[in-house]
Formats: sequence, structure tokens, C-alpha cells
Amino acid sequence: MNKDRILINKLKTFENINSNVVSILLVLFGTILLAISAKIQLPFWPVPMTMQTFVIFLIGMTYSVRLSFITVSMYLFEGALGLPVFASGGGIAYLVGPTSGYLYGMLISSVVISYLANLGFSKTYFKTSISLLIGSFIIFLFGILYLGSIIGYEKAIIAGLLPFIPSEIFKIALAVSLIPTIQKIIK
Repeated sequence: MNKDRILINKLKTFENINSNVVSILLVLFGTILLAISAKIQLPFWPVPMTMQTFVIFLIGMTYSVRLSFITVSMYLFEGALGLPVFASGGGIAYLVGPTSGYLYGMLISSVVISYLANLGFSKTYFKTSISLLIGSFIIFLFGILYLGSIIGYEKAIIAGLLPFIPSEIFKIALAVSLIPTIQKIIK
């Protein structure tokens, strides 16, 4: 009996260690994907498009709430340390500059999308669409509110929202087409 309990406890410890290693690897993978997606600029009308919010959508839909929060927080921390993970580099200036609201919006968005995915919003194309529209709204809300406090809200909407609507619709459509399939593969 006692030997069985010892063996069970050892197996549970190994399972916990294994789970922690997987979580660390997922965080690293997520931050690498975010850094790469920030650097890639695709020609799109009316402004070039990065795939950063697309990766936020994927992280939010496939990671747990906790893991999403840790991943995006780690990404922001890496940028704050000066690692060139943002579109134009790195450093603390990005976290207090005019576009920092979008970065914080991505953090909140990933958590909300993960929460909705836990409620089943990643199982169908329709629910996935709703979740990603909410996530995108959060990113732009934070971005426009902060940018608007610096340059004025009308200018913030004209420069920081309207040009990005077509590319955001494209990224949402791309994510919606992939996420329910990814969820089926994961399970």
C-alpha cells in the first residue's frame, strides 16, 4: 500500500513537472510567434499589415486564460527589456509611447478570447467570429483611447483605426477559418 502511494506521488510529480515544461515551451513559442508576426509586413490596402493580432487571436483561442496572460505579458516584458520584439524594435518607450494602448489591448484581448474559448466560443465558426470581433474591438478600444489622449480622438480614429479595418477583417476571417479545425486537432 505504502509503495503504491509513493509511486503514485512520484508519477503526479513527474506529471506536474512535465506540465510545467510544456507551459514554458508554449509561452516561449507564443512570444517568438508574436515577435515574428510584428516584424512581417504584408502589402495591404490602405496600410501594410502585420500579423500580430492574428497571433493574438490564435493564442487566445488555443491557450488557457492563464497561459494567454503569461505569454502576452512575457512578450511585453521582453520588449520592455529592449529585445527587438515589437514592429520597430524594443524598449520601455514602446510601453509608454503613442501606440502602447494597442499593446495593452492585445494583453486584455488575449485573456478575454481565452475566457470565451473556455466557454465554447472556439467550437463553431460563428462563435469564433464573435469572440475575435470582441477581441479586436478591445485592442482598438485601448489603442484609440490612449492614442486619442495624445493626438485627439478624431485623429486617432482616422489614423489608428480606419486604415486598419480591412486588414483586421482579413485576419479575423483567416483565424475563423482555422481555429475550429485547430481545436478539433488539439482535442
